[in-house]
Amino acid sequence: MNENAMKQWRVAGEAAQATVGVIGAGVMGAGIAQVAAQAGHAVKLLDVREGAAAAAIASIAKALDGLVAKGRMEAAERDAVLARISPAAATAELADVALVIEVIVEKLEPKQALLRELDTLLPADAIIASNTSSISITALANGMTNPQRLVGMHFFNPVPLMKLVEVVWGAETEASVADAIHALSKRWGKTPVHAKSTPGFIVNRIARPYYAETLAVLQEQGAEPAVLDRALRGAGFRMGPCELMDLIGHDTNYLVTQSVFDANFGDKRYVPSLVQKALVDGGRLGRKVGKGFYVGTPAAAAPVPAFDGELPVLSVCGRGALVERLADWMTQKGLNITRGESADWSGLQIGDLQVHLTSGRCAAQLAHERSHPQLAVMDWPLAPDRADGLAVAFAPQAGEAARQLLTQLWHALGWELLLLRDVPGLAVARTVAMLVNEGADAVWQGVCDEQGADLAMKLGVNYPAGPFEWLPLLGAPRVSELLDGLFEAYRSERYRISPLLRQRCWAPA
Repeated sequence: MNENAMKQWRVAGEAAQATVGVIGAGVMGAGIAQVAAQAGHAVKLLDVREGAAAAAIASIAKALDGLVAKGRMEAAERDAVLARISPAAATAELADVALVIEVIVEKLEPKQALLRELDTLLPADAIIASNTSSISITALANGMTNPQRLVGMHFFNPVPLMKLVEVVWGAETEASVADAIHALSKRWGKTPVHAKSTPGFIVNRIARPYYAETLAVLQEQGAEPAVLDRALRGAGFRMGPCELMDLIGHDTNYLVTQSVFDANFGDKRYVPSLVQKALVDGGRLGRKVGKGFYVGTPAAAAPVPAFDGELPVLSVCGRGALVERLADWMTQKGLNITRGESADWSGLQIGDLQVHLTSGRCAAQLAHERSHPQLAVMDWPLAPDRADGLAVAFAPQAGEAARQLLTQLWHALGWELLLLRDVPGLAVARTVAMLVNEGADAVWQGVCDEQGADLAMKLGVNYPAGPFEWLPLLGAPRVSELLDGLFEAYRSERYRISPLLRQRCWAPA
């Protein structure tokens, strides 16, 4: 073991007695300072903008006052936390700290310059961390005399509330440094996950399809933003992609996508969207300017009409967890169903109308191949009890009667029929399949492990499940079939299947 690996990093050994420096007093920096001070650390908060550190401390005081007013913190504790945070006027005042976390502008050159200065200033056993969300830790460490002590410590906004911290290893990061920050994050009440320094780390990489697939459907005029948002909320996501991009800001979301795309040498899986670029170019940046996909905030969806009529004989066809979930929900809603488990397709038979669970192929293609014009495709019912809408697309010859029949059935199930253009993979299926695939590739490439991928996506962006929790429900063959269907439709490497996912298809049952 080399000398650096044998060091006892002060932040690990002194716990709450270690002084923490935070450079950058914006929203993220203030949040990090608050969390560190609440954990018992003395915190020095530095910002080159005059008065910014003092303003941030005032903002922290206001947030703590709110906790006191709600009975979640004692006044004495608030006073103690605030007493631990002091503004610093220059980096020289951080010379005695055990840990510095930089939270400055998200650009490589300014960060490198600051990190090199800190490397010269700080004691050899102090740790330097970057809160970067997308810049390579390896690149940031270039030029440091002691690059082994630089680690990524990526928090999520709002820092006091969000549990996730991505602990990011660069090529030079010492294992003991990453382990010390992992342990420290736990003491701060966070849930840390280890990540290798690759573009987007875990969350910003795996999350790209959540935005990208909806943007692709919008570019094909597959549906309006409100319809796609409702479909994804019906799968258990707290916000639909369009309303979430409005909240994040299209300029910010677009730049992250562009950064991940460029860092992956133009990999089509991460290609930015012309739809979003048009919003940015037109100044429709989202809620911060009052307009994005929506003007203001989206209106609530109308309640689903009740249905108390009679329906034709219903048959649930095929096998698999999604089929069973659909059958169980229909039974709970009091519908009489038969089972067609021997069918060579999965979905519903209603009279002459076949409704296939989407496999990535269009309704028009399936109707042609099966010589059955009365055909529709339906989205994956991942959370039938939570959904108030489920997407459907019809083959060209299905006709109005088929649409009315399926609308009635959907109302009986408590869903609105969300009519999409006949785009491959619809909304939920193509999005979730791509999230699973991206998670599988991240694990295959050693960015994180399966547990880390699941934790990161649930805690970092509040997904209803992680990619490796969805996988057993859906089954690797169904996910792969859908991705193959998308690849067949678009002939794009964007839909190539991760080797890990493909191998799961061949694993013994």
